[in-house]
Amino acid sequence: MSELSELFHRRRPVWLGLTAEPERELPEAVASLRMRQALPDAEPADPALAVHAERRRIGELVVRGHQRSWLRYLDEVTELVRAAAADAPVHADRALLAAQVVLDHHLMLIGLPGPAYRRVEAQRAALAEAVRVLQQLPNERDRT
Repeated sequence: MSELSELFHRRRPVWLGLTAEPERELPEAVASLRMRQALPDAEPADPALAVHAERRRIGELVVRGHQRSWLRYLDEVTELVRAAAADAPVHADRALLAAQVVLDHHLMLIGLPGPAYRRVEAQRAALAEAVRVLQQLPNERDRT
């Protein structure tokens, strides 16, 4: 890819077409996973604040960020999902939702110009494995 072509692909916001589902589905799930990682034995006083903060963070990335910052955020989500799958979390349903949303996003990158699809190859593999593990865990409703 030529230098000019690389610059064009970097600046063109075609990646924004793939953000709608993650913007809608991830805030609650990711906030829950972050809270569980920060406080494994307790829920914070106000989970709504954590969801609001996650929603704001995603909004900032979409409005002011670029594809690389967006993919870095999704890499963080991938790591939260991997940790949750390894620990068989209380919030397995939320981890599974986050894994499926990010995996779907990463699979759709194949339709966009540029190297993003190749860049997230390791994440796709990690997410596919996490989905497999999390789908084998009992549903949260079954544990109550």
